[in-house]
Amino acid sequence: MSVYQPTQGQHGEEKSGRSCLLQGIGLPLYYFSKAEKDSGCSSEKIEPQSTFLDRLLKEWDDRKVRGLFHHDVNAYETKILAEDYGFILQLIEGRDLKKRPTEFRIDRVLQPFDGKKFNFTKIAQEEMLFRFEESENDERGFSENTPIAASESPNVIAINVHIVSPIDYGHVLLIPRILDCLPQRLDEQSFLLAVYVAREAETPYFRVAYNSLGAFATINHLHFQAFYLVGVLPVEKAPTQRIMTLASGVEIFQLPHYPVRGLVFGGGSNLEDLSIAVSIACIFLQDNDIPYNVIISDAGKRIFLLLQCYAEKRTRGEVNQEFLEMQINPAAWELGGYMVVKRRKDFQETSEDTLWRFLDEVASVSAERFKEIKECILSTLSDKTVERNMGREDNHKC
Repeated sequence: MSVYQPTQGQHGEEKSGRSCLLQGIGLPLYYFSKAEKDSGCSSEKIEPQSTFLDRLLKEWDDRKVRGLFHHDVNAYETKILAEDYGFILQLIEGRDLKKRPTEFRIDRVLQPFDGKKFNFTKIAQEEMLFRFEESENDERGFSENTPIAASESPNVIAINVHIVSPIDYGHVLLIPRILDCLPQRLDEQSFLLAVYVAREAETPYFRVAYNSLGAFATINHLHFQAFYLVGVLPVEKAPTQRIMTLASGVEIFQLPHYPVRGLVFGGGSNLEDLSIAVSIACIFLQDNDIPYNVIISDAGKRIFLLLQCYAEKRTRGEVNQEFLEMQINPAAWELGGYMVVKRRKDFQETSEDTLWRFLDEVASVSAERFKEIKECILSTLSDKTVERNMGREDNHKC
């Protein structure tokens, strides 16, 4: 049964809203604290790695046993190319046949939410694993079957059966404020929530990602993806070059020797400062109609902002036949070096050189375009950081 029941407008059109079977039902609740890990938890409490990640994987395994996935991840073939960067290749034959088609324009990064098209209020209750909410008392843990009040719009972690169904172990969605029906438009509050999801896993092997519209998000309802992969992504091992340090202590780097142009954020006095810096950059990009992808790595301490233009080049006929036939859709995971292919031929024959050319020549923005965008982002970050620091000083004045 879907968690969504459409209401009808005066002319019979479907309206999005809160007429949803989620309200009143009980879902498990994971509550987290914004406090750093060494505060708010006594030594007697179970560590978050035991409660959050273990519970997530347990619930995910339960849905797998119930047969809710279109593919069996245990049947996937995966290999690491034994070359410099170690690109990861995974074969999922027939994936495109079961992948939900894109239902919106690919040439606009910001588009309004459309309740008549598929969105996550229409998923079944059994697809939801649990809620993810900030605690009121700086504690962390689980509460079973917590009722959802009529005034609430919960943050939901759900299995991924409507986008790529799933690409690997523990592949889930984070859907912030699910009943608010937000479009795929990143904001500071939602991005910070995603950073806390990465932190609560307490392992570098659980990564969270975001795809903007135009950068292979396929559903225009605000969501992030995450999955568990033991190992290092190629982008995570790529050398970096520091280009700026903000007043908050957040450091910004670029990737001088990686085929996808982008920025890497790290440091800062806390995760909130880091999250805000990345959010400012992402909001600038989406407001200027520039597609982008994000990978939140290292338990939230390192964040990659990657710039691409593949959909635009494909529309203009600028992608050669070799790459078109490979049918790689370069979303966040692919830009990070985790490549899903659909043909055995590609799985057996693709080399690191081929993947490098694909990412460098057709997926990533050019070096010249990246330089322009980078300068605009750094300028915006400098201005916004000054504004925020002045605001903080004003707030502390007597």
